[in-house]
Amino acid sequence: MTSTTHRVPGVDGVELHVAVDGPADAPAVVLLHGFPQTHLMWRHVAADLAADHRVIRPDLRGYGASDKPVDTGGTYAKRTMAADVVAVARHLGVERFALAGHDRGALVAIRAGLDHPDAISHLTILDVLPVPEMWDVLHGVDAAVAFHLYLMAQPPGLPEAMIAGAPDAFFGFFLDAWGGSFPDDVRAEYLRASRGAVPSIVADYRASATVDLELDRASRAAGEQLAMPVTVVQQDWGAALGFDAAALWKPWAPDLTHRTLDAGHFMAETAPEEIVALLRRPAAPSSTRAR
Repeated sequence: MTSTTHRVPGVDGVELHVAVDGPADAPAVVLLHGFPQTHLMWRHVAADLAADHRVIRPDLRGYGASDKPVDTGGTYAKRTMAADVVAVARHLGVERFALAGHDRGALVAIRAGLDHPDAISHLTILDVLPVPEMWDVLHGVDAAVAFHLYLMAQPPGLPEAMIAGAPDAFFGFFLDAWGGSFPDDVRAEYLRASRGAVPSIVADYRASATVDLELDRASRAAGEQLAMPVTVVQQDWGAALGFDAAALWKPWAPDLTHRTLDAGHFMAETAPEEIVALLRRPAAPSSTRAR
């Protein structure tokens, strides 16, 4: 698959690197990558969807070939990153689109759904919980499960220095430990891109423990919900850690389809056919387990 690539303005003068595939007049779907990855993680999904969709795959601000502005407190807030996504789509002539996000990109997608409901027809979320529920759950489990969240939540300086001292070991740990099996060139590209983005990646994670948590808790207290149909696909780690993931999602998404998928964290790369099927048509009821 040969994609066209663009430098597209987001907000606040930031430009995003964006890969675009498929017919310009087809229904649009925007795919947001996770950590420690780039838009490349959607390559298999995009190759299939591009037959009849316009597929838009940005590198999030701070990642890949997109701009990496210095963090000034809200620079990597998910509200700001969600505004980037809507701005990119509109720059490409797309006013309304389906949106799918994995991991960090899923957190951006959630905030986009809350802040820009008229722009998003359907939301697909891969393997995360909303930010407040994520922190609520982690308080009850061994910190080793998510040590990186606590590390990168620390004030600026120490996390960046520690990770920059051995970036390939740090980022490679997650690529290997979270059920990934990547071609050598893809793994090398993820490491190269992450190696050059340590401060912005840390700022993205720090935002989830500060500005994002504050904003999402306020949204939860106000009873804000995702107005569009929402499909959530997760590993069955809720059962392993003692919580009901679908129940945690339901207050946020009244029109919710929740699926579990036994494909590891990097499911868009390990099980692209299943992810494409869920993006192309409504998923089965939440009681159904996909394997």
